[in-house]
Amino acid sequence: MSERSVRIGDGLVGTGHRVFVVAELGINHNGSVDLAKRMIDGAVLAGCDAVKFQKRTPEVCVPRDQWNIERDTPWGRMTYIDYRHKIEFTMRDYIEIDRYCRERGILWFVSCWDEESVDFMEQFEPPCYKAASASLTDLPLLAKMKSTNRPLMISTGMSTMEEIVTAVDTVGKQNLLIAHSTSSYPCPLEALNLRMIHTLKDRYPECPIGYSGHETGLASTWAAVAMGATFIERHLTLDRSMWGTDQSASVEVPGFVKLVQNIRDIEKSMGDGVKRIHESELAPRRKLRRVVSIAAS
Repeated sequence: MSERSVRIGDGLVGTGHRVFVVAELGINHNGSVDLAKRMIDGAVLAGCDAVKFQKRTPEVCVPRDQWNIERDTPWGRMTYIDYRHKIEFTMRDYIEIDRYCRERGILWFVSCWDEESVDFMEQFEPPCYKAASASLTDLPLLAKMKSTNRPLMISTGMSTMEEIVTAVDTVGKQNLLIAHSTSSYPCPLEALNLRMIHTLKDRYPECPIGYSGHETGLASTWAAVAMGATFIERHLTLDRSMWGTDQSASVEVPGFVKLVQNIRDIEKSMGDGVKRIHESELAPRRKLRRVVSIAAS
């Protein structure tokens, strides 16, 4: 069975279409809409197709026994539940983000971490949803996102093959995109296991297969594209030294510009696998080929 394409926004994602590049902003904005806007600007500059945030309902996602544990933050020492609220965008914030992304001409969507967040995000009619690797075994959440009839991306880090199979069986293969991932931040190169892209393509030929990377550097992401990844997700930051757990596994804007430029170059260079003589070869062929006449016997 040939791979189906999935429509996200005005474009198709899948083999034969341009790689869909997502700049994961996640929580690197540290709750600042102004920082988020600057990150959106960076994603637009780089030529990304979409930016992605994370949406949580803190009281649902944070275990009750961790609520009152204090921690140091850029805003001083506060309880963990207060910190989680501090970095969550409000309705007003998302209205502004939605307006700004429309103005800049870039798609935006989120990873929802609980069912209430899905209901919240439905107000913005996102082009798709994403399930983070940590949510792959949260089957009710996967079903909730799939019930919106919007395309669903799932990441497969920190998961067994059996857990991937169960997740796919739960939501079905229609309008499903599957990202190979390894959930280490930053991820050692020897743990990337990029050949899983081929494994997932063989197992799920009906679904576009992509790559969500958390490594330092760009070469392995380019390798993923060359291996057939049809969509790419990397974390974007303004400064890897900023406060936050994901900053060190993120790519700064100049790196993102290079990342996307080279992805587009790789796409152009892949071809169709049919051997032919290109027009640009004709002059060198006439000049350099040694033609030997063989007399008929």
